Amino acid sequence: MDQEIRQAAENLIRSNSHNIQSPTLDISHSHSINTIPSLHPDYIISEDLLAGHRANGRMSNVRRFFCMFVTFDLLFTGLMWLICVMLKGENIRKALNEQIYHYNVQTSLFDVVLAALCRFVVLLLFYALIYMNHWIIVSISTTLTCIFLIAKVFLYDWPHSTQPVFEVLLVLISFVLSWGEAWFLDFRVLPQESHARRFLITNTDSERAPLIQSYVRGLPSMYTESVGNFYSPLASPDGSMYGFNSGPVLGRYPPVALTREQEENYKTLAAKTMQEAWDLLHKKDWKLEKANGADSVHTMTVPKVGKIFKLTAYLDVTPKFLLDELFYRVESLPQWNPALLESHKVQVIDEHTDISYQIAADGAAGVVSSRDFVNLRHWSYIENRYIIACIGTEHPSLPKNEKYIRGENRAGCWVMQEDPNNCNKCIFQWVLNTNLNGWIPQYIRDTAFVGMMFDYVKHLKQHITRLRESGRL
Repeated sequence: MDQEIRQAAENLIRSNSHNIQSPTLDISHSHSINTIPSLHPDYIISEDLLAGHRANGRMSNVRRFFCMFVTFDLLFTGLMWLICVMLKGENIRKALNEQIYHYNVQTSLFDVVLAALCRFVVLLLFYALIYMNHWIIVSISTTLTCIFLIAKVFLYDWPHSTQPVFEVLLVLISFVLSWGEAWFLDFRVLPQESHARRFLITNTDSERAPLIQSYVRGLPSMYTESVGNFYSPLASPDGSMYGFNSGPVLGRYPPVALTREQEENYKTLAAKTMQEAWDLLHKKDWKLEKANGADSVHTMTVPKVGKIFKLTAYLDVTPKFLLDELFYRVESLPQWNPALLESHKVQVIDEHTDISYQIAADGAAGVVSSRDFVNLRHWSYIENRYIIACIGTEHPSLPKNEKYIRGENRAGCWVMQEDPNNCNKCIFQWVLNTNLNGWIPQYIRDTAFVGMMFDYVKHLKQHITRLRESGRL
């Protein structure tokens, strides 16, 4: 991964050498959805964008499926033709000899297989090898196939057919598959790839580049026109957003060497989690559960999930600092949050994504026993907000521990937004969507979560106060 980032940085240097400025990482230049007029919030994460993206110049997923469909067309048509031949009850050699070597348009259906073979060769040539981005070829192949099949219906000697049902099915299936290829290319492949080219980063100088590029390319979304800002080798506090360290994480739970496929799976999960968390944050069904001064907890019941919680609080700290404290300084969380016994960064996926492990202390006066959690975390800057999305995952270094019940975090997030009345303060929100596992009465669970969230923000405020008093803030 480090090699990929360095290679990307070298490419950016060649294309942006005239713009290189200070090598200090400046998150204030991160892109916002508000700065992308053509980008609707629904496109923050989109299956269409992911399926249509050509990762590292490879064939997109949706085009690869189209090629598989064309191959299926040929194989299925050939199989149906063989079934029709075998059902005649003749010797296979004699049947093939009559169908192929002594071909007659009135008695043989081998030409239907040849039509499928022609479609296979032409479509894969233009859409797999040449990688054509126009519908004209598939429209021609479909049109010619339809003309041929209609003519075949009039020319074929149906009254003397021994298996008319299967032979009719063969013609109809060929007709439907040819139209299916035209529909799928024109309404799925080309539009999805067009959306991907439009919304994903293609020019690092573009002011309209969306945040989704960080998910599919694995590169930081907080780039600026300076490659120094994109990747900074300067020294900075360990574990800080002001200087990302992609080296190995040294601790009790060792990282593992991930394959490219594993990395992509983690990044895809992070992208989907960010979308789900964003959607939850903006639901209209939140209802006030309890208020504590200016802070409040709202709840919402989601079918098949249960009750989820949203804390809103006002903190005397900048959003940037809070992002750094909650995401990059994960090892120090138990120092100010007594609800955590341990907190570890286990694996760094990229600058914005990692896997962490936390052990929670007993809750609700000991009624809720200690749980441990393995979380995939990813942060981004969307609509003037820093968002840390989080979801439960698995990691080879963290099998289930008999000492603790393994909790499961569903899609949730922490959100930090600048207070419009004071740029040195922020509005902090926390969407909690977790399954503690084990039998816990609903009332105790809900009460414990509400109390825990208020305690969390209380200890966070105390931590901020101590940092300010010590001069570290």
